[in-house]
Amino acid sequence: MNEREFSIIVKETKAVVLSAIEKHLAERFYHAIDDVAQETYLRAYRGLSKGSFRAGSSISTWLYSIARNESLRMNSRLMREEEKARRKASHEESSGTAEEPDTSVLRESIASLPAAYRSVLELLAEGMKIKDIAGRLGIKPGTVKSRASRGKQMIQEGKDNNDERD
Repeated sequence: MNEREFSIIVKETKAVVLSAIEKHLAERFYHAIDDVAQETYLRAYRGLSKGSFRAGSSISTWLYSIARNESLRMNSRLMREEEKARRKASHEESSGTAEEPDTSVLRESIASLPAAYRSVLELLAEGMKIKDIAGRLGIKPGTVKSRASRGKQMIQEGKDNNDERD
């Protein structure tokens, strides 16, 4: 397959491919139509070069199914990106300066722990990394991890005991 032959295929099938993309790509993702069309033709070119196209169907039908699949892939990818952005925005909102009630309860729970566990969890809550906490406290990273785990467990057990009393 040479470049000239492929450009003829693109001209003849452009309307079919765009129709498939518009039908299967979510409206809110129409900004990605060009990307989907490009990926469609890229996959088609690779398939034609490898001889994957079976002459049992028309090339426009084959390209329609490739465009449909690429549109569905793009929908999935962009929805994942939206969800990731939503989670990031939510996380940024929740880590603002105003302390939420759940945060104050958590801080009180941490404060009630024995010093070894409290110091580790306080530093983790400040966003320090395990390695940095280990250096600061003069303990091994594995010890930091186990104290963090045990401290979280103690908080959870205390919470569970309080829930049972309510």
